[in-house]
Amino acid sequence: MLVLTRKVGETVVIGEEIRVSVVAIDVEHGRVRLAVEAPKGVPVHREEIYQAIREEMRQAARAPVPDLSGLLPPGDEPPDR
Repeated sequence: MLVLTRKVGETVVIGEEIRVSVVAIDVEHGRVRLAVEAPKGVPVHREEIYQAIREEMRQAARAPVPDLSGLLPPGDEPPDR
């Protein structure tokens, strides 16, 4: 892990396309406000949201797949898998 010290208005560059800037520091509440600039294809989440998304994906992967063959018109067969 890389630990950096930055002041308000200073930026960290990650790779060619990602910039993280310090926008504000709230010493009283122990918070730092950051601005993240990244390409649209790069997801940016707070860690707790990222973990929730991962857990939801894990649960969805374990969910049983329902048998939908009864929804097909008579005579149609589902494709082989």
